[in-house]
Amino acid sequence: MEDFVKTSNFIHDIIDEELKEGVNTRVQTRFPPEPNGYLHIGHAKSICLNFSTAEKYGGTCNLRFDDSNPSKEDMEYVDSIKEDIEWLGFKWDNVYYASDYFDFVYECAEKLIKKGKAFVCDLTPDEMREYRGTLTEPGRNSPYRDRSVEENLDLFRRMKNGEFPDGSRVLRAKIDMASPNIVMRDPIIYRIMHVPHHQTGDKWCIYPMYDFVHPLSDAKEGVTYSICTLEFENNRAVYDWFIKEIGFEEPPRQIEFARLNLNYCLTSKRKCLKLVQSGIVSGWDDPRMATLCGMRRRGYPAAAIRDFVDKIGVSKANSVVDYGLLESCVRDNLNASAPRAMAVLDPLKVVIDNCEEGFTDELETDIHPDHPEMGKRKVKFGKTLYIEKSDFMTDPPKKYFRLFPGNEVRLKGAYIVKCVGYDTDGDGNVTCVHCTYDTDSRGGNAADGRKIKGTIHWVNAEDAIEAEVRLYDRLFNVPNPSDESKGDFTENLNPNSLTVSKCLLEGGIGELTPGASFQFMRQGYFCVDKDSTNEHIIINRTVQLNSSWK
Repeated sequence: MEDFVKTSNFIHDIIDEELKEGVNTRVQTRFPPEPNGYLHIGHAKSICLNFSTAEKYGGTCNLRFDDSNPSKEDMEYVDSIKEDIEWLGFKWDNVYYASDYFDFVYECAEKLIKKGKAFVCDLTPDEMREYRGTLTEPGRNSPYRDRSVEENLDLFRRMKNGEFPDGSRVLRAKIDMASPNIVMRDPIIYRIMHVPHHQTGDKWCIYPMYDFVHPLSDAKEGVTYSICTLEFENNRAVYDWFIKEIGFEEPPRQIEFARLNLNYCLTSKRKCLKLVQSGIVSGWDDPRMATLCGMRRRGYPAAAIRDFVDKIGVSKANSVVDYGLLESCVRDNLNASAPRAMAVLDPLKVVIDNCEEGFTDELETDIHPDHPEMGKRKVKFGKTLYIEKSDFMTDPPKKYFRLFPGNEVRLKGAYIVKCVGYDTDGDGNVTCVHCTYDTDSRGGNAADGRKIKGTIHWVNAEDAIEAEVRLYDRLFNVPNPSDESKGDFTENLNPNSLTVSKCLLEGGIGELTPGASFQFMRQGYFCVDKDSTNEHIIINRTVQLNSSWK
């Protein structure tokens, strides 16, 4: 990675000041996902911010999986997260798991008990909620809060040894049940869970809560800046409390930023899982999903996502970003890099009447008009061609400059042709257009200098490549599909989010390897799907040439 975040942001301002004042002499960050699902576009902001911040200041950034809830976690997600980070263009310094610290975290829990700062509580979840109080009323102390250190140590060790069933007891920090910050009202720090762990196996039947293991993992690793989203702002007090009570001499500083909210997108793991399990989408990497693997499959370049994150900046104010900005970044990136080609998505046959049978003219054109170093591609022209059905009308309106009886158009990069007739079927549908071509117009310009207003794309029938094309649109019809006032999110699905049909590609298109991107002239940007084969070519539309998000 050479391009770190260029836009100024308040987090870098804080770091600049603290480095200047000697509060810190180094910068160490981490990206700490929970491996319970696939990363989405919102995670991209955190990834870019954490890794780029470390890079900007010559520091380190670790990847740490916060795997303290084995009932929802899986190695499938661990592998996918690594793949997404590398695809975005970042490389971690070390890979850690919160479970690497379970022995240490357990020792910290016993330390709190010995200090009289933690106790084993037997309240049920419902009773605990009742005792917790409200935003306007203080909570009440648990009747088990004054257990002796000896009793708490004994019970906690017996919890660890598996003597008690799930949910029967928890270990709680002893802080302040009257605190205006509800998070500080004796939070749970350990619960009983007889579930095998993907890293530690059956070693543990008690697992630390996120609010306990997370700050201790940060401090143990030597993180200097714990950068997280705004929903953790209220948790900062308990984050600092645990680090202080355990006695770390160089505590990390937690700084919160506004998360990335993108309209027309769903990022809730629970709801995304429902989309997958119900078959509404083909999987986590369905190109309509807001997951990074879905965007990768759709053909979104990683550089475009980094550019998008850079453009939206870093702030403390929550906002919703228009999806059109992301598409614009994708479009700009592909415009500069994608090879050009021609594809007909809705084919209509054209016969060049004054072209002899078997005639073939091989034309050369630039693979990319702005990058001659990319070379040229060869495009064949012959008697039978295909154009888009929308590029021909029998009775066109005014200012229709494409093909109609008696009109001339330029076939992109080839010849000027004139419509001299057409064939229809029994229902009156046009099945074939007949044209003549100007033999002196090779390259697309008339020898006599006459002006041709319309230029259309085409493919040669002889070497056309048949493919399946998948046209993707937004998955939801409403800007905020999670808004329950609009009904269940599945009621807001766009029925036209995916259209599948056959199309024809020009024979000179080049290698159709999975992931390869192209600009299909006048159509948009497309990529070859990961499931595409030589026998069954699949093309995904990445983005249209012009914004469809107005």
